[in-house]
Amino acid sequence: MFSKVLIANRGEIALRILRACRTLGVSSVVVYSEADRESLPVQLADEAICIGPADAKRSYLSAPAVISAALVTGCDAIHPGYGFLSEDEGFAEVVRAHDLTFIGPPPAVLERFASKEGSRRLLGMHGLPTIPGSDGMLRDDAHALEEAERIGFPILIKPSAGGGGKGMRMVRSPRELEAALQICRSEARAAFGDDSLYLERWLEDNRHVEVQVAVDRFGHGVHLGERDCSVQRRHQKIVEEAPTPALSAAARTELAERAIRAVVAAGYENVGTLEFLVDREGNFYFIEINCRIQVEHPVTEMLTGIDLVGTQIRIAAGEPLAFSQADVVPRGHAIEFRINAEDAEHEFRPQAGMIERFVTPGGPGVRIDSHLYAGYEVPPYYDSLIGKLIVWAPDRPSAIARARVALDEMLIDGVTTNVPIHQALLANEAFLEGRMTTSLLDRVGSAAFLAAASRA
Repeated sequence: MFSKVLIANRGEIALRILRACRTLGVSSVVVYSEADRESLPVQLADEAICIGPADAKRSYLSAPAVISAALVTGCDAIHPGYGFLSEDEGFAEVVRAHDLTFIGPPPAVLERFASKEGSRRLLGMHGLPTIPGSDGMLRDDAHALEEAERIGFPILIKPSAGGGGKGMRMVRSPRELEAALQICRSEARAAFGDDSLYLERWLEDNRHVEVQVAVDRFGHGVHLGERDCSVQRRHQKIVEEAPTPALSAAARTELAERAIRAVVAAGYENVGTLEFLVDREGNFYFIEINCRIQVEHPVTEMLTGIDLVGTQIRIAAGEPLAFSQADVVPRGHAIEFRINAEDAEHEFRPQAGMIERFVTPGGPGVRIDSHLYAGYEVPPYYDSLIGKLIVWAPDRPSAIARARVALDEMLIDGVTTNVPIHQALLANEAFLEGRMTTSLLDRVGSAAFLAAASRA
């Protein structure tokens, strides 16, 4: 096991990794930007070190700053969390070159799965069905039009790198394509430093379902079930739950078993998530793999009792998986609500400011992952996620009832949050019946969705 781990992230995930390290008896160092000097992870850290100004490119995304911090503080491993440098194969290689361990897939594995389009082809070769798409990356606009017409409109433009919905656009006609390509290239270049794009056929009224996997360096792999991530705004998840209402128990088992067979055969290592779209008929299609811990990992932890961040660390340290497939026995139903500092009445406009009061809900089956505290100032420089509410209950109706109580108890004064959109969701017929699709919110807009809930 490692002696000291550098936590190269911020916010709630930095705090989550800090707690996992302490559970394992491992010392840790939290890095921070000047904007995060007073953050809760920094205050609770064994050690903390400033790595640069608020600008993420000069702090959390600066490989030299992160590596220097690890070396100066005597760390032997780096945990990147999610986002930032978590799936950067170049950074992972630099970590290895400095005799440090990257807590995640090794550099060669990250490189193998770096391209979404390449991952789609690779895992398709190992038995996962994929959505019809472009033949390789788009060379130019003419090639894009040719491929779009071959696939058939509507199509989805996707960046080969990154995630979080950035650089994605759905296009319904050739006339919309050129302008959409320009926007997607610009967004992908700004977000990921890579403007490579490819196309997929757009599935109307699709569901988004993902499978959690863990594979050690000895080739032993298990799946930990699936999660439904269909409730999204602008291709970004805001609610996740498990088990998914989109598939039968038999279909869920088939999906998970095919997913773990494919990633083991393709040489994956460490914790990861395979993402799928499910069509109206219940057919599932692989779309991408996330080679890191997911924001929504607590859903699976609540169902299985398995510490996924601890599992990441143990695998990276060279330990075999401490559990087998037979040990993974999901129980009940769990739902996660992402709490974001944003104004849902104005199309989720990001918010910043001082937290004047923060009261968390409690009771059986209620978990809060957050770095907030009264007096903390939410900075305007980073993602709007400020916490996660996760509820567990024996079944879905009971989990929804528990979530209503928890959301009503939660008090966050000082910044506008998206709590009202979650409360509206729990009054929405489609969600309550388990019929939600990825277009549930975007189809009517957040303001109209809130208004409809208030009239119900």
